[in-house]
Amino acid sequence: TISIDSGDLDVVEKYAMTGLITDATTNPLFVSQAGAKGDKRYNAMVEEAITYSKEITCNMEGCEAPDETINLAIDRLAVNLGAELTTLVPGKVSTEVDIRLSYDTEASVDRARRIIKMYEEKGISQDRILIKLAGTWEGIQAAAILEKEGIKCNITLVFTFLQAAAAAQAGAYLISPFPGRILDWHKSKTGKQAYSPDSDPGVIAVKKMYAYFRRYDYKTICMPASWRPSRGADVDGSSLDEIIALAGVDEMTIPANLLEELLNSDVTITRNCEPSDGHACTDPDFKLEKESFQTYFDSDPCGQDKLNEGMAAFTQETEKLAKILIERFS
Repeated sequence: TISIDSGDLDVVEKYAMTGLITDATTNPLFVSQAGAKGDKRYNAMVEEAITYSKEITCNMEGCEAPDETINLAIDRLAVNLGAELTTLVPGKVSTEVDIRLSYDTEASVDRARRIIKMYEEKGISQDRILIKLAGTWEGIQAAAILEKEGIKCNITLVFTFLQAAAAAQAGAYLISPFPGRILDWHKSKTGKQAYSPDSDPGVIAVKKMYAYFRRYDYKTICMPASWRPSRGADVDGSSLDEIIALAGVDEMTIPANLLEELLNSDVTITRNCEPSDGHACTDPDFKLEKESFQTYFDSDPCGQDKLNEGMAAFTQETEKLAKILIERFS
């Protein structure tokens, strides 16, 4: 299964028609872009989100756009975009809970329930939706609560085996590890700018997560996203290195430019991840608690750096979107 990493409706439709993709994922960047676009389809989504949030939280006349009104409009816009995507792809659409709530389990659960309710108001079953939560301990525990309610979750911004193990133990439907960003971190710290795909630290990390899931029969899906050229950008065809090295993993999220390269590539792709890879896992199935999770995570600088960096970027996009919506309220 391949999920496209795009909020551009025309792009998603193009690749959905090829049969290459079945799912789609959104994030604060895509929602922010939708809020800023002049395209009448996106404008209609924004206007509906503003009207909806006014009707729910404040008087339609003279609404001062308090934080709760803007937060509801952000969620509604994400749902409006996701609803359109469900008409283009036959599978699941991921919609992200406000990244600023990633260290608040209760608030994350409440916002996730609200998002699902809005989808259901539009006639879209929760089976079509994945709720995206950041791979913090609190985000993972929010997923544990939601999964028991039948709400499937996608744990994103996963950079460490620890996050993957915690997500699986919590019963998360899916994780999104980022091999390319893991590679970025190692390049920045070691100065080494090229790796063979098999020795790429991001590829190794994802294979370790996948093997753990298979070894202990966790049903959590491993769906890597965010790709980089293992051998370096100056090597022809290297942009597909990590994708090819992880071929056979449960699912992948791939952006349009790399989907196009795959379509036009004459490279023969063989399966490099197998269910039998669980036999290679030597990690114990150690049950994680908050204290042990935090202790181990504090000792992983790559995980800390990349999680903080990813959350900061998504927070910036969310706040940019909030400003766009505030301007549209007036």
